Amino acid sequence: MTHQPALSTGQPLDLQLLSPPTFWRCEPSWSWVSRPLPNYLLWCVLDGIGRLELDNRATDLGPGTCAVFAPGDAPTANHDPRRRLLVFGMHFTVGELRSEEDPADVVPEERWSGVRDRVLLGALARSSDAAFRRGDRLGERQAELCLEQLLCLIWEAAHGTPASVTDTVIEEVAQLIRQDPGRDWSVKEMAARASLSRAQFTRRFVAQNGMAPAQYLIKARIDRAHQLLTETGMTVTQVAAALGYADAPYFSRQYKQRTGHSPSTAKPRPAN
Repeated sequence: MTHQPALSTGQPLDLQLLSPPTFWRCEPSWSWVSRPLPNYLLWCVLDGIGRLELDNRATDLGPGTCAVFAPGDAPTANHDPRRRLLVFGMHFTVGELRSEEDPADVVPEERWSGVRDRVLLGALARSSDAAFRRGDRLGERQAELCLEQLLCLIWEAAHGTPASVTDTVIEEVAQLIRQDPGRDWSVKEMAARASLSRAQFTRRFVAQNGMAPAQYLIKARIDRAHQLLTETGMTVTQVAAALGYADAPYFSRQYKQRTGHSPSTAKPRPAN
């Protein structure tokens, strides 16, 4: 009988750390020939380049490459001494799961995958390390929660559709627009970030985000405008200027077209 993997059920995993969360910059002469592992091992590459082998299969290592090894695995690895690996990892066990689940389900069949959100990957690694080093039970629990989230990221990466380098850059551009919609963005600049022509970039951007870059920017500005008008007490004129509109009436027309009401009618949200 088939069963749902532990990480796909939504149930929390019963994880226990067996070693402190640790960062290490591998020495120039470093190489790894592991004995069969007695427990699970999380292994995340944050910097550098190298190569990893397991069971006669191999993968190149680079920032964002993560692996979850199971008991009995005996991986080997090496790296370029001029671009030394920076690795984050920890040993752990998986406790009792529901009767239809198997502890081995925390490990993707492929064993390794590339996590796209390297910012989140690094933040979880640092948070896990700092919390554990506090030395209290709450810090250890926080480190275990970071481990569970890291495992979820790796599981998602292993079972999702692999993203190309260009797709990743386009997603990063979209994220930058959402973060700073008031900036004077141009399609030419966006395309240059992805090393594409304007036409190629626009086509790929529409495929990923459902609208052209210019429309995506307008939506991001109106979304941010609504937030500013309802949460900060800024005037319509102030919000328009902050979001790159030289003409406040033009901003008001765009806002009404997309929200159905005038920005002057947006009311601050009541305090809780």
